[in-house]
This record gives sequence, C-alpha cells and structure tokens, in this order.
Amino acid sequence: MFLTISTTGHDGIPATDLGFLLHKHPERAQRFPTSHGTAHVFYPEATAERCTAALLLEVDPVALVRRGAGKGRGGAPDTASARYVNDRPYAASSLLAVALGAVFSSAMKGKCAARPELPLRRLPLRIELPVVPARGGAALVERLFAPLGWTVTARPLPLDERFPEWGDSRYVALVLEGEQPLADALRQLYVLLPVLDDAKHYWVAPDEVDKLLRSGEGWLAGHPERRLVADRFLARRRSLARDALDRLALARLAEAENAEPEELDNAVDESVDTEEKPVPLAVRRREAVVEALCAAGAARVLDLGCGQGQLVGELLKDPRFTEVVGVDVSVRALRAAARRLRLEHLHERQAARVRLLQGSLAYTDRRLAGYDAAVLSEVVEHVDPERLPALEHAVFGAARPGTVLVTTPNVEYNVRWESLPAGRSRHADHRFEWTREEFRAWAEAVAGRYGYRVGFRPVGPDDPEVGPPTQMAVFRRDASGDGGGAGGRSAAHATADGTADAVPAPAPTPQNDPTPTPKEAKAV
Repeated sequence: MFLTISTTGHDGIPATDLGFLLHKHPERAQRFPTSHGTAHVFYPEATAERCTAALLLEVDPVALVRRGAGKGRGGAPDTASARYVNDRPYAASSLLAVALGAVFSSAMKGKCAARPELPLRRLPLRIELPVVPARGGAALVERLFAPLGWTVTARPLPLDERFPEWGDSRYVALVLEGEQPLADALRQLYVLLPVLDDAKHYWVAPDEVDKLLRSGEGWLAGHPERRLVADRFLARRRSLARDALDRLALARLAEAENAEPEELDNAVDESVDTEEKPVPLAVRRREAVVEALCAAGAARVLDLGCGQGQLVGELLKDPRFTEVVGVDVSVRALRAAARRLRLEHLHERQAARVRLLQGSLAYTDRRLAGYDAAVLSEVVEHVDPERLPALEHAVFGAARPGTVLVTTPNVEYNVRWESLPAGRSRHADHRFEWTREEFRAWAEAVAGRYGYRVGFRPVGPDDPEVGPPTQMAVFRRDASGDGGGAGGRSAAHATADGTADAVPAPAPTPQNDPTPTPKEAKAV
C-alpha cells in the first residue's frame, strides 16, 4: 500500500518545507507500528525545487485474519474466503487512512511548532495512489474530490492486462493535483479513502461521528456528496449517519448566520449534564465482580493480585462484605493500596474489615483458606503459562473458596481497538491473551480437576461477532468436591510461623525457582 505527496518550490520557498509540515526529516527513513502492520516514511527526492514524501504501509496478512479484519459490518467485504485472499495488503483503504492519522497526526491537525506559519500556506500538491478501490468507479472519485478543488485523474485498472476483453476492475490509479493546505489534503484522504472503498477494517462505534466531523471541518458541510460520505464512512449505520448529517446541517446554518453552532443549538441547559458518558471498562469490570459476589452471597472475600487496591476499595463501600483481604506479591503495590485506602485514617470498625497481605500465588498459603470467595481480576494473563498449574493448585486446590471469579481480556475483541498495533497485547506484561474458546477450555478443565462448576459472563459491550472486551468465569465449588480431589492439600507444609507453606504447589517444571520472579510481580 503506497502513497506519495509531492510539492514544488515557489516564490523563494523551498519544497523541502514539506518535511517541517509532516514532522519527518527528509534525510531519514522512519518506521512506525500501526494497527495491522508497519508504516515506512521516506523521501525519494528532496531538493529545493521538488520534494516527495512517500508512505509505504506493510500490512501483515496474518494479523488481518487473527484480528478479525474482514468480518462484520464495516469489515472487508465479499465472501468468507476474503479473510485469507483479499486486497487489504495492497489497495488504499481504511488501513491506509488510519496509518495517515497515526503517522502524520500533527500535520493533520495543522501543527508545526518549528514553523507555525507553514500549515496555513496553500501548497502546490500532487498526491499519487497507484491502487485505490473505488466502489462507484472513476466517476465517483471525480464527484468526491473535484468539489474540493482537486484536478482528478482516475485511471481504471484492468482486471488482467493480458485479457483486455475482461474489462476493468473496481480499482483506479489515482492522481490528485491542486493547491491546498497540507492539513486539508490529509484530512480529506483520511475520510474519502474508506468512503471510496465502502468498508472499514474495524468496528464503527459512535465516536466515529466525531472523527468524521473533525476531519471534515471546513469542507464536508458544503460537499455535494456529504450524505454518501457520511453513510459510507460510518459503515452504513443509519443512526450514526443521521447524527453526523444533523450536526453538519447545524454547522452550515451557523456559518450562514455568522454564529457559533453552540449559539443555535441551545435547547439544552449546558449547566445540567444530561449526556451519558461512556463507562470505563475497568469500572464495568469492578461492577460485574461486585454483582457476582453479591449473587453468590459472599461476605469474606480475597482479592488475589489486588494491585493498588481499586477493587478492595469498591468492596469496602458495601457493608455486605464483612472482611476483604488484598493479596499481592509487590510490596510497592501494597503500599500504594494502603495510601489509596487511607488505612491509617480509617475508623476502627472499618479498619477491622480490611487486610493487605504480601504473598505469591505460585505457592500455597494457609492464610487464604476458609474464605467465601476469591477474585482474580486481570491476573492470569500476567502469569507464564508453565506456572499456571501452580496458581491453579494454590487457589482451587489449597485455598478452595466457595466461589472464584476470574476475569481476563478477550483477545478476539482486540480488533475493535483501532490504535492497538498488530500482534500487540493490551499490556506489555501480558504473557498471553485468550480467545473465548481458549478461556472456556481452560476454565472447564480447572473446574473438572478441582471439583467446581463454572459459568461464563461477558463484561463490557458484547459485540455480536467478537464478544466482549473482558470475559469472566464464575466458579462455584461442588458440595461433593470439598474433599479436594486433584486439589487436595496433603502436599502442604507449614513454615515456622505456621502461616504459609514453604514448598511450591505442584507444577510441570520442578526446577521452578522458589523466589517470585519479576514476571510474577505484576500478576501476583
């Protein structure tokens, strides 16, 4: 996937000022990770007379399949086989648009700290894209770009040059020429490339309306094809397109009245906040955990891998939880939790409800036995896979609470995070991220080994294709499983202080170092 932006020097202004505008030095080749590959920026030519910046986007086809591109509304179209054989690595599409926004973000915003006067200049620009999918043909390309002041050359590409009788494909080689501020040109490409393709490689959420209006500021409200642009950019989601068009109409009216849109759209008292703000996923996760604990009737709760104590603090707000114990291997995290919870300032009765313990979940610990419930919230993915059996034994086999809640990211949902680079986990310390099927298989196997029943719940918006961002397993101990089965505690040995076991729980690698590693520190 390839794009070049060229300009020429004029009126004593060198063409190499393009480097200042793009915030990319002409003498350096640079690379940047993007959501589905790697973007390379370089300058094939850079003289005072003529300067050309090139953006080459290398798309990882395996990441496209793994991250779900091509599935669902707004995904790459055609058939099921299109997930594996498609034009996404080669044709300019929403993948290139997102790369433009990521690599040239300052240029798109019209910012240039070194030369603040440059973004306002109209430059003689020539933009070339060798392969652009155009659902509507060259005529649609002309209808979209010509009203913006571009001279458009859209040459249809044949299906196969060896067989001209087959006719033209839906792709064009596109050249745009005209005088434009560079920021305007980039914003127009950001919007109109996905419109021409009539597809998005990521899920279109309500915040896409804001992206459309930001990038369309100054040109979209008066565009003769604004309805088509809104419809296609928003993946034909009618409610979103209607919202975008209403706001564009308001902008046009405000311009005609020489007023600000806010002055005309004043039916709502801004002093009263009536808009529902999106709830952060971390908050939804804590709400789901508290709800599940209440449903289980738990009063004495362990937060295993408590970190800085956010969940502990949430549980202390509810008087139904009579004892809350936070456990973490990191002393620094426990100190941060103590500060967050203001332990030194708690009333005596409230302070009696909470304890913070230092300990590793790779080892059995008698202090953790006898509780109603235990929570492992976003913990297991921080543990090396070979150490998971040790954690399983410590929690399900030795501590054996009546209820265990486990939450972990759903890797299938990662495709919905537009800014997450291909192949990256949500957190640098994640040792793995499971699909829904993998998580279910692990949870059911653990439940079977240790005498628990398990059910599953979504946390966060449950996408119809890739599921929720977080998945939660709710384990309940079988009354018949109290004997322990594979989770029996006969291997436990007390330490001198009679609190924690001195030997690690069984694991497939007997050579495990008994000292918690830095990898465990994040998790436990």
